[in-house]
Formats: sequence, structure tokens, C-alpha cells
Amino acid sequence: MTPRIGVYPGTFDPITLGHVDIIRRGAKLVDELVVGVTTNASKSPMFSVEERIAMVEREVAAIGGAIRVVAFDSLLMDFAEAQGARMIVRGLRAVADFEYEYQMAGMNQQINPRVETVFLMADVSLQPIASKLVKEIALYGGPIDRFVTPAVRDEVTARVAAIGRKGSPRNDG
Repeated sequence: MTPRIGVYPGTFDPITLGHVDIIRRGAKLVDELVVGVTTNASKSPMFSVEERIAMVEREVAAIGGAIRVVAFDSLLMDFAEAQGARMIVRGLRAVADFEYEYQMAGMNQQINPRVETVFLMADVSLQPIASKLVKEIALYGGPIDRFVTPAVRDEVTARVAAIGRKGSPRNDG
């Protein structure tokens, strides 16, 4: 029997608790889940692809099951085909996500009808989390503990210290 392979693509800059939740749940749907770390320069990454791969590998190590983390810089459907995947796993947080993801799923279906897109709703407690917002909060010196693991928090904090915080220190009175 051919193994069921799924791909969960993203920039993971940084990987959040929401990403880990989708990876944990997506891994249950397939024999092997390939976490595709994409190079999306338009998103102004805080971490290099290599750093993000290492971060994702560390964060998913405890999940168990067959999870591979791979970099890619191609059309998602070409990447999925190269991995032998027949499923794309996507996480949804809100209606705005659904609109974009629905359009992408339709386009991807036109490109490669052999690969299905499966949507997983983020856990209610994790729905507001977005990497972009985590970075913004960190860059302004805010707490990100509720959105990422302690190890990711430390990496983000160290990177912010290296590149410099935005804004001025809080003045509470």
C-alpha cells in the first residue's frame, strides 16, 4: 500500500503554538507529514530558512510519527508532487483565512487535481496567533510567551536584541 503523504507548507517565521497544533493534528491524518518551510522574501523573514528548519525540527521532535522538515522554493503543487504527497494540510484561524485559502485551494486544484487540500481549524485558544504579530509584539518589547514555546521565545528575544527593538521604552507614569 502506498503511504499517505501530506504537506504542511509555511514560512514558520517563527513557528508558533498554532503551527505546532496543526502539525500534531495533521500528522494523525497521514503516514508521513512533510513540513515545507518556504522562502518567502516578501514576508521579511526574521530568521533564515536554515534557522527556521532547525526551529521547526526541534519543536516537532516530541510529536512522534513520521514528520520531515524540508525547505522549498517552488510552486507548492510542484513541491507536493516531488514529495509524493496527495494532501496539502492548511490551518484556518478566521473567516479572512478561509477566503484566501479557498482561492488558493481552487488554484492548486487546477494546477494538480491529484492533490487535495484539507483544512484544519486552529484550536480556539490558538486562533489569534500569527507569526507576523508575534514578531511585531516582540519588536516592540511585548511578551510573546503565550504564543510560542520558551525555546522559540528565547530565539526571538535574542534576534530582537541583535537587530534592535522598535519604539521607545514604555513610560507608565
